[in-house]
Parts: sequence; C-alpha cells; structure tokens
Amino acid sequence: MATTTRRTRRGESSLSRAAIIDAAIALLDAGGEAGLTFRALAQKLATGAGAIYWHVADKDDLLDAACDAIVAAAIATAAEGATARARIRAVGLGLFDAIDAHPWVGAELARSPARMPMLRIFESLGRPVRELGVPAPALWLATSTLLNTILGVAGQNAANRRLARERGLASRAAYLDSVAAAWARLDAEAFPFTRGMGEQLRTHDDREDFAAGIDLILDGIGMLGRADAGTAPVPGGHGVPALREDATPPAGTAPRRPPA
Repeated sequence: MATTTRRTRRGESSLSRAAIIDAAIALLDAGGEAGLTFRALAQKLATGAGAIYWHVADKDDLLDAACDAIVAAAIATAAEGATARARIRAVGLGLFDAIDAHPWVGAELARSPARMPMLRIFESLGRPVRELGVPAPALWLATSTLLNTILGVAGQNAANRRLARERGLASRAAYLDSVAAAWARLDAEAFPFTRGMGEQLRTHDDREDFAAGIDLILDGIGMLGRADAGTAPVPGGHGVPALREDATPPAGTAPRRPPA
C-alpha cells in the first residue's frame, strides 16, 4: 500500500516518454529552450526529476525527441499516393506551419543536422525528388536546395514574428508597417529598388510567398529530369543539363546568338 501511495504521489504510475515530450513541447513553446528545465518539467508533470530520467537521458535527448515529434507530425501531412511534386509542397508547407507555431524548432534543427528530425526531412524530400526523374549526380543538389530553402525561409519567418513581439508590436501588420516606413526613409540613390518595394512588403502573404518559392525551385528541378538529345551535362555542374550550341531552344525562348 505504501508503494502504491508513493507512486501515485510522484506521478510515476502515469508517466511515459510521450507525456514527458508533450510537456516539454509546452514549456518550449512558452519560453524557448531556456524555459525547458528538468525542474520546470517535473513541476508540470507533478513528479520528480529522477522519474523523468528513466525515460530521457538528458536535456539534449529531450530536445531532440520534442523536435522529432513536431517534425514527424508536420511531414505526415504529405499524403501517400499524391504526386511527387504535391508531396514536396506538403512537406514544405507542413514544416513552415510547424516552425511558425513552434519557433524553437528551427534553432533545434540548425544545431542538430545529423539527428533524426533532419534525417526525416531529408528523406521525405529526397524520395519524391528522385521520383521526379532527377539524374543521380544532381539528387544531392536538388534535395539540399529544397531543404535549405524550406528551413531557411521558415526559420526567418519565425524570427520575424519573435522580433515583432520583442519590439512590442501587437500584430504582423504593425511590424510590416514599421519596416516599410524604415525602407521609405532610405537614400533614394543607394536603395531605389528597396524603397519601391514598401507597399508589396506591407501586403504580401508569407505563406503564399513561401509556397510560390517552392514552386519556382520545383520548376527548376523538373528541368533536371528532362535531359534529351538536345541537352548535355555541364562539366562540373552537378549533373545539371545545359543546352548544346547546336540544339533547338525551348519554345518561347530567344535563339542563341553566335559568339562575337
């Protein structure tokens, strides 16, 4: 009876690795990596720190597991049976939304490039990239370009949101207005293009722009799988096909001019 009472008091009877990970995610969402301590976790779970160590080795193990749980759920949005292109878009948008909701995930992925969360992402992108018919020498380039773009843009979006909060700006619109106003004050001769982008900055949609960027990359990747009699690999060009001098240009493009 005493043993049962002790376990109930410490929360050991219901404690599991999954419950610990869920609690860790909640602490990370509330306070970032600094907010995740074993003391805070033990308080949240109504247990002792020793009980937690039965399920996780240390803070790094817990961070990795929490990040992996978020990533696994994000990439699961890519439906089996969909086209390769649709699956890549779904993985990208799933990760964009996940990092937006859990900004600490971007930093965790950056510091753990060889751990399971990154391996999951790389695999979930690499398989459909190969299905697009990309030549083997270009698979690394195509997949890593997608990976770096997805994580880079999603991470920057999360950083912008965090910066807006730190500056006390109540909304995304207020933050963009402040940036656009700063751009409008730039020197007209040194920054003519940036000054002219202020209105588009105010009205753009981050998620739509992200999806359009993925589509642009996928359009380029699609060309890697269309090598035919009119294409030849570029020496040292990572397997990217290039139009031969004597080949007919694709429809809608200007003919090649002979060298001067």
